[in-house]
Amino acid sequence: MLTPTQLDQYNSNGFLLIENFVASQSCDSLRARANELVAEFDPADVVSIFSTNEQNRIADQYFLESSDKIRFFFEEDAFRSDGTLKQPKAQSINKIGHGLHDRDKTFAQFSRDENIQELVSDLGLTNPLLMQSMYIFKQPNIGGEVSCHQDSTFLYTDPNAIAGLWFALEDATIENGCLWAIRGGHHEGLKSRWVRNPEGGMKFINFNEKDWTMARLVPLEVSKGTLIVLHGLLPHLSRQNRSARSRHAYTLHVISGDVDYPDDNWLQRSSEFPARGF
Repeated sequence: MLTPTQLDQYNSNGFLLIENFVASQSCDSLRARANELVAEFDPADVVSIFSTNEQNRIADQYFLESSDKIRFFFEEDAFRSDGTLKQPKAQSINKIGHGLHDRDKTFAQFSRDENIQELVSDLGLTNPLLMQSMYIFKQPNIGGEVSCHQDSTFLYTDPNAIAGLWFALEDATIENGCLWAIRGGHHEGLKSRWVRNPEGGMKFINFNEKDWTMARLVPLEVSKGTLIVLHGLLPHLSRQNRSARSRHAYTLHVISGDVDYPDDNWLQRSSEFPARGF
């Protein structure tokens, strides 16, 4: 699946862009299924808002127990001051997570495609486990910022053995909130971990206080069907979407099953429904 040149690029930059990895029809199929799931979702029982700027505050049970479920999280700017939605539900959801790859037939079939299996093998992830999946809408006009972070902050393994697979289901541009990354930033070590607090909730453990220099960020503008492979230690972000176009994406995070996955990571699968491979 990956050539030596591509592996060198990935190891050097911390990310790799593979155009036309997903057929246009498959992109459309995932988008259609996500829209069906949102249509079936009744927000009357729970409203959970996703924000990376206030991770400790939003770590409610609905979020913390979503590892093997299909749950829905709203955009921060989706609500008026009285708690009502500014626009229809379908244009207000930030993301669906975090067990789509196990709980939904369409996403499970896509996530376990043989091309993805081969790619993960080429990355050197032995005995791979599919830990997390997210469908991200990046809604027009209100799509929220995802602040600069490393995936290993949230899905820590020892030693580091995690890759993020980011599938562009629509064109991703600077205008509608594409990814940005610090080229080579994965060589600089882990900045922090987000862990379960014994007293309840979540907290950050910081390993260094050095700020990432935002001037080092480069935009990863990609066309529909492109796969972006992200090293677990790569600093990356996406800015707000204030354009009139959405930026749908599907993401998978895969770890090696041969490394330690601590029990204070936020995402924990139950013994009745453990993480599975391909």
